[in-house]
Amino acid sequence: MFFQWYLFVLLMVVAAFAPAAGQTYTVISCGQREKRYKWGAALVIAIPLICLAAARSENIGDTYAYAAGFRNTPTVWAEFMDVYEKTEKDRGFVVFTYFMKYLFGDDERLYFGVIASVCLMCVVSVYRKHSCNFAMSIFLFIASSDYVQWNYNGMRQFIAVALIFAATDWLLQKKYVRYYVLILLASTIHASALIMIPMSLVVQGKPWNIQTVLITLLALIAINFSGWMNNMIAALMSDTQYSGEVGQYLETEGTNVIRVLVFCIPPLMALAFRKWLVRADSKIMNLSTNMSIVSMGVYIVSAVTSGIFVGRLPIYFSLYNYILLPWLVEHVFSERSRRLVYGCLIVCYLAFYYYQMHIAWDFSAYT
Repeated sequence: MFFQWYLFVLLMVVAAFAPAAGQTYTVISCGQREKRYKWGAALVIAIPLICLAAARSENIGDTYAYAAGFRNTPTVWAEFMDVYEKTEKDRGFVVFTYFMKYLFGDDERLYFGVIASVCLMCVVSVYRKHSCNFAMSIFLFIASSDYVQWNYNGMRQFIAVALIFAATDWLLQKKYVRYYVLILLASTIHASALIMIPMSLVVQGKPWNIQTVLITLLALIAINFSGWMNNMIAALMSDTQYSGEVGQYLETEGTNVIRVLVFCIPPLMALAFRKWLVRADSKIMNLSTNMSIVSMGVYIVSAVTSGIFVGRLPIYFSLYNYILLPWLVEHVFSERSRRLVYGCLIVCYLAFYYYQMHIAWDFSAYT
């Protein structure tokens, strides 16, 4: 089957009929009128995404492992506490799984559905509030393969990612205490969330500022010292919960070069059109640009180290790509040029989606 291509048809329908249905409204941002979607239209898009993630085949990604873990989770408190004490990492996820099974029984679909609801509603709420083109942001989220990769495969980490992403306003308002408390809670679900504590400071300030440029330069330097990078990663992880897995992770191939190139597009466009971003001086766009730059840097490192170990980190930053790209198109180009640029973006991302789904991952064989 064509792997979920009908999602793009749904997006086209919603984008075409939402204004006529009274499901959009206008705001003034950076001196320009921008369209925002109401929750009705947003839910028409979000609910099918949630349902598909809940009903996915156990053959896709690590779904079987999650399902088996859910089935094996005891509901008797004494038995669960024995499992909890033996768990060495990410105990928050173990606790969440216990309460899900205790409250709702052995229904794996409901379990996956609740997790997908939490993750996707976090993502949708941020795009609905901050994207100047909500439908395009969701399109990019799906066509980049992030929707499938993180709702069907890296589900546990994506809970942590989505919760932190939902707190974007706290980061914009520099409410660091509550932001860091959330990160610490998210780290009990997936320890990689801790990377957002230092990075939340790196991404502050103007687009393409000195901090984010240094991140990019360090990533480029890492290309010439990939062996040294692997040794450093192993040393840093030696006393952590991942110490037993580092060797296996670092033996895997780096992130696919095509994927790295695709995720370099937003920050490079932001560099080319930096003067528009500086002139607008929008907090959300400054943050999105710098997050996108960090994402590019980490992806470059993952290409020459481990696609599994380092390649799982950019998702904390790359979700901001899908706020950045529509803004650049809407604010830099004239109306006539805008249509052409959108057309090129759509064609290129659909081509990448086809490559990722049907060639790289071969998910087309699954239902």
